[in-house]
Amino acid sequence: MSLSGMLSRLQGQPDSYDKKSKYRFGKTLGAGTYGIVREADGPTGKVAIKIILKKNVKGNEKMVYDELDMLQRLKHPSIVRFVDWFESRDKYYIVTELATGGELFDRICEQGKFTEKDASQTIKQVLGAVDYLHRNNVVHRDLKPENLLYLSKDPDSDLVLADFGIAKMLDTKDEVLTTMAGSFGYAAPEVMLKKGHGKPVDMWSMGVITYTLLCGYSPFRSENLQDLIDECSNAQVVFHERYWKDVSQDAKDFIMHLLQPDADNRWTSQQALDHIWLSGKNATDHNLLPEIKAYMAKARLKRGIEMVKLANRIEALKMQEDDPENPDLPENPAAAASAAAASGKDKLNKAVKGAIFREVVMAKVREMKEQEQTLKVKEEVEKEARRKSFNG
Repeated sequence: MSLSGMLSRLQGQPDSYDKKSKYRFGKTLGAGTYGIVREADGPTGKVAIKIILKKNVKGNEKMVYDELDMLQRLKHPSIVRFVDWFESRDKYYIVTELATGGELFDRICEQGKFTEKDASQTIKQVLGAVDYLHRNNVVHRDLKPENLLYLSKDPDSDLVLADFGIAKMLDTKDEVLTTMAGSFGYAAPEVMLKKGHGKPVDMWSMGVITYTLLCGYSPFRSENLQDLIDECSNAQVVFHERYWKDVSQDAKDFIMHLLQPDADNRWTSQQALDHIWLSGKNATDHNLLPEIKAYMAKARLKRGIEMVKLANRIEALKMQEDDPENPDLPENPAAAASAAAASGKDKLNKAVKGAIFREVVMAKVREMKEQEQTLKVKEEVEKEARRKSFNG
């Protein structure tokens, strides 16, 4: 299908500048390879706007239109809702509902108690959304706790799946995806091995999320890629007595059906939804809060390091912005990244700030070393050229 045909298929042609003026841009929420996501105030309230630099998707415009098409088709209470889209000379803007209720694990930490029974109902809600995606031939590919958000601060708020940046609509039911995607620690073995992969990758991620929710640490903890691949491919899932003694056998059985290294043996969303554990009947009232709080303390340190990467990504995107008259990328990448990482009342503590500072210093040192090397090579080449012309 031609690009114009694809455009006309999408609802609402972009009368861009008119649409853009309806939104007041706020803080940066994240950044990826193609652009950034910013919070904004719009006619319908707070929204998230994904800003994609056109030059970054040159030749792959279909990817943007596919995402737009997909977002407009998905309608489920546990999936962020598509609001609008428009474009300018150098950017695409995709507007979606903004989940303002905070991350799942943060919300849990604010409660006085969170039991295994609560965990089973939480996973059931997420799995319902994953099942809806899979029935619509969409693979999310980046399921992790940070992408499980509450829509609002309301105690009865829906838990929603966010960040469809690398979700992919499958054109045919059995199409496989071969690009490396997903987050370290939650990605299935076939993703890390860059083999073809489809819906089962989301089920692996659900297994890792469930395990982590029940004990406060990940089943696979290797720091480098090769070790992590080995660990996941062997899938020797250990339920350490100290943390798992009060967790039901049903929960462990549920996890084991998802953490299958061979994608063909892994349960589908439909099979998982039928598991007894999700009924909550045999789940215990064991309080998981202390473990989850310990997990969050470690996650904050990681978030600090992520913040440095985020600032670097924003900086790189700023350099690629074509239209300085209409800048949409934040002036100060470091400040924007800091605000994104310390969203809400999650202020960064001293240890995290120290880790970030060290990371920034190390990045600077690496950069200076690289420049030094480049200079050295340049000098040697020039010296060689002078010698040759002198001898010639």
